[in-house]
Amino acid sequence: MTRCDTLIRQARIVDGTGNPWFYGDVALSGDKIAEITPPGRLPLEQAGEVVEAAGLVVCPGFIDILSHSILPLMVDGRSLSKITQGVTTEIMGEAWTPAPYSDVEGELLHEPLLKLIPDWYQQMKGWTRLRHWLEAMIEAGVSPNIGTFLGGGTLRELGKGMALGPADEQEQATMRRIMAEAMEDGAFGVSHALIYPPSAYVDTAEIVDTCRVVAEYGGLYITHIRSEADGLIAGLEEAIEIGRQAQVPVEIYHLKAAGKRNWRKLARVIKLIEQARAQGLDITADMYPYPAAGTGLASVLPPWVAADGKFYDNLRDPAMRAKIQAEALNPSGDWEAMVELCGPEGVMPVGFQQPENRQYAGQRLSDIARLRGQSWVEAAIELLLSEGQRISTIYFLMDETNLKRQLQLPWLSIGTDAGGLDPSWAKALGPYHPRAYGSYPRILGKYVREEGVLPLEDAIRKMSSAVAQRLGLRDRGLLRPGFYADVVIFDPATIGDRATFAEPHQLSVGVQEVWINGQRVLKHGQHTGARPGRIVEGPGRAR
Repeated sequence: MTRCDTLIRQARIVDGTGNPWFYGDVALSGDKIAEITPPGRLPLEQAGEVVEAAGLVVCPGFIDILSHSILPLMVDGRSLSKITQGVTTEIMGEAWTPAPYSDVEGELLHEPLLKLIPDWYQQMKGWTRLRHWLEAMIEAGVSPNIGTFLGGGTLRELGKGMALGPADEQEQATMRRIMAEAMEDGAFGVSHALIYPPSAYVDTAEIVDTCRVVAEYGGLYITHIRSEADGLIAGLEEAIEIGRQAQVPVEIYHLKAAGKRNWRKLARVIKLIEQARAQGLDITADMYPYPAAGTGLASVLPPWVAADGKFYDNLRDPAMRAKIQAEALNPSGDWEAMVELCGPEGVMPVGFQQPENRQYAGQRLSDIARLRGQSWVEAAIELLLSEGQRISTIYFLMDETNLKRQLQLPWLSIGTDAGGLDPSWAKALGPYHPRAYGSYPRILGKYVREEGVLPLEDAIRKMSSAVAQRLGLRDRGLLRPGFYADVVIFDPATIGDRATFAEPHQLSVGVQEVWINGQRVLKHGQHTGARPGRIVEGPGRAR
């Protein structure tokens, strides 16, 4: 062996393939994995640094297929809560991307994180191509590798604004052009979150039209389906139909059956996906390991409230407000009525920014309404108006038994559905969903070590090579000579999550060392400050 930069010795190697672990040594040279050998075969004197890993697991870095680190990386490029979980690559873009820039009606101004990054916000306005954002992040320096889908909501805004109704031919042509440009800029495909405006206004035919462009470039349609609750089966069937009509692979974001009355539908969901796969459709899914979802408090109201960018204007207008309240209390059935699914007692708003509202953080909406002497819908509307932002909220919707069943599915991978945070600045923004801090260690600690829901090797495959393969990343996701040196060492006896719904801002434990592109980013559990992240790209970039 020629000289290497780092030699990891006596490790229990889990290589990401799903194959059984084995003992061995791993040599890193430059930004690549140089060699993997049986223990003791590599001479110590040829190594710049020797890392003793006896009793520890070495594995590929985890690839988060559902990251919301767009704004957090602008605040802090270290992505601390992700790196300490073993995440080395973050894939962003669910529904929204900051480029190509489209701040319809100044909606970005309602994002709490934005006040921490005013310089970035000004820079965003000049991003006319998706690539501009990615390159700006690398120039500023980020620890994880970064990649993205084009946000389908952003695409719709660029083509039709926030208007209801189908796009006309000229608007669709604009969206096809922007989609093609994004694929050539390295997007992995298009991402639609169909419960949120303006993606909620998009019909199936329009998505198929866009996805045909994605398919031309070898990309992927990834989606938060139109319903994960009462309309779960129809939402999944729509995604399958889009895949078939556009001849494009499909990925279902954060698979779940939401609301107790829908838990039994998971068996039907699994059957539908496996039937579609048997019939030749390339469809897979991902999930996070918590029985509660996280989104905005605005989701307790019907999506049409945000039409034409008039969300807050509509809440202030007495006539519209009465209409909104009537629909929220007696949903028509064509939108995801969150309170109907879990009751106001299953809704926990956490992301308050105004001092007078922080007393409510972590309380259930039913209790907040009682304290305020209002109905739950009146309390929600008043709080949204007071805050002027979506108010991050946790919804207790899912079944633990279903969660465990999903973890065992061979075509399911893992994502966080969260951004990378640092408690030192994130605490000031209020509580978050604990998945931002604990997703991967929670699986390795709770579901692998403690409960034996799935083997260690399969868990790591679902976090690494399964995602790399889904995205077409042919040189990441495995411990293999010649692959990029995205490497994690963790203690299988101690790894676990510490973040809870009550106290979310707590880093996980057990991940000790992390290398990204061969550079040490985590050393003895402490972030080194290194920012070696690079752009990872979809297949259209090579054209």
